[in-house]
Amino acid sequence: MAGKKMVALLFVAVLVVFGADQVRSDASDHRYKDGDQVPLYANKVGPFHNPSETYRYFDLPFCFPAHMKEKKEALGEVLNGDRLVSAPYQLDFLREKDSEVVCKKRLSKEEVGQFRAAVKKDYYFQMYYDDLPIWGFIGKVDKEGKDPSDFNHFDIFYNKDRVIEINVRTDPNALVDVTEDKEVDVEFLYTVKWKDTNTPFDKRMDKYSQSSSLPHHLEIHWFSIINSCVTVLLLTGFLATILMRVLKNDFVKYAHDEESAEDQEETGWKYIHGDVFRYPKYKSLFAASLGSGTQLFTLTVFIFILALVGVFYPYNRGALFTALVVIYALTSGIAGYTATSFYCQLEGTNWVRNLLLTGCLFCGPLFLTFCFLNTVAIVYTATAALPFGTIVVIVLIWTLVTSPLLVLGGIAGKNSKAEFQAPCRTTKYPREIPPLPWYRGAIPQMAMAGFLPFSAIYIELYYIFASVWGHRIYTIYSILFIVFIILLIVTAFITVALTYFQLAAEDHEWWWRSFLCGGSTGLFIYAYCLYYYYARSDMSGFMQTSFFFGYMACICYGFFLMLGTVGFRAALLFVRHIYRSIKCE
Repeated sequence: MAGKKMVALLFVAVLVVFGADQVRSDASDHRYKDGDQVPLYANKVGPFHNPSETYRYFDLPFCFPAHMKEKKEALGEVLNGDRLVSAPYQLDFLREKDSEVVCKKRLSKEEVGQFRAAVKKDYYFQMYYDDLPIWGFIGKVDKEGKDPSDFNHFDIFYNKDRVIEINVRTDPNALVDVTEDKEVDVEFLYTVKWKDTNTPFDKRMDKYSQSSSLPHHLEIHWFSIINSCVTVLLLTGFLATILMRVLKNDFVKYAHDEESAEDQEETGWKYIHGDVFRYPKYKSLFAASLGSGTQLFTLTVFIFILALVGVFYPYNRGALFTALVVIYALTSGIAGYTATSFYCQLEGTNWVRNLLLTGCLFCGPLFLTFCFLNTVAIVYTATAALPFGTIVVIVLIWTLVTSPLLVLGGIAGKNSKAEFQAPCRTTKYPREIPPLPWYRGAIPQMAMAGFLPFSAIYIELYYIFASVWGHRIYTIYSILFIVFIILLIVTAFITVALTYFQLAAEDHEWWWRSFLCGGSTGLFIYAYCLYYYYARSDMSGFMQTSFFFGYMACICYGFFLMLGTVGFRAALLFVRHIYRSIKCE
């Protein structure tokens, strides 16, 4: 009951955080009268194919507004690289404008060079009008040269007193030639047209999610799901049939052996019953890995719950990053409890060191990766570089929330007094493991264990990568949740099967092997990163490359810990079950 209450309180806390954030971001009720000023913010610019390499809007020599002000942003928005400032355009409610002058300026040779480089790299800009996202390209490259546009057409759709949709397009006849290094006189203009629409306000975000739920996309998604399900069911069914038949024969054989001469030599997995529950080497690291994996599994489940509830609607800026930070901090007690409890079950004595190891096992590599990548972003003066204040906030969250909850969980785990449930007594001295063929080694077994789960999620990975490392919007979380369930089932089953074959070969060191086999899917996902980067994306440059491979390494490491925990837990249940079913003297 206590566990259920903790989970319920955690979920309420997360919803309260998001509720507060939602009130903050939607401080206005989005209702306007004729002539009211509607908030328009310029966000960022950057190469279209490098989503992490974004810069402040006014890093390019656009017209500055008369009174520039920065918009206060939530933690997730800052982590997302958003840096909203007031834009120079005046798009007042229902007020149309025709060829309105923003400013006139003479571009220096350096500024012309900036625009030329931006157009050459396919720079896009992003703005927000009444919390609606707007995109456009800085200019275009034609046969004659590189030209940024100085004329924007804003088409705004409204329903009574609310803004429903906004589109921006550039005038192909209003281009500035920046092919030569010479000063250029530019007049920035814009036009505003208002159009009535019947689309209700609560449906105004739907168009942004339509690209991910178009019929042909849905068809591909469902085909991938059905294909994965059929493949997985056939393979797991085939393996389950073999495994159950073999186990049944084993039980019959061992029962017959017990009835016959007792001095008959035992073979197979029963032969090592005195060693199979011998505690693993590096048990502190093993317990810490289980604790971190359990926390990451809980984090993933909560993220799915919030996604299915509808918190991550399209362009709810930074909601996912806020969720990750908040839920990870709140679930650190689960890591502390699981790790310390299991460590004490394994008769570990230095539980404080184990707790420190648990706290650093995932956060440590993530922190080092962040330090390196944030330094790269600072050198590039990109918006991905976190401000000092945001770093202080994250440090405070880790100090005041994550660490205390980790310690409290560890104390609770130490005091749980749980004992390791082993149906067989462990002998004093371990048996020698017989020589095994090469394909029964750890690395070949990990390759076998990771391939099947990876094949079940392979097709869906492309859509996730295109959303995280591109400009597509992923909204079909129900399909993703089904894929996640399939991944867990396959990981658990393949680990159990390989554990049985390992025990049947009289190799009793299955603890670490089951964890490594379960987590090996994370290595396959990282290998897919190499394929995606070089074959499916147009990303380039040192910053984008380092961000992609750096953060994907952390994500895949998290998958390794999470799925390794799932694999070990499934193997532990299986091993306890089969040894409980026979008489072990």
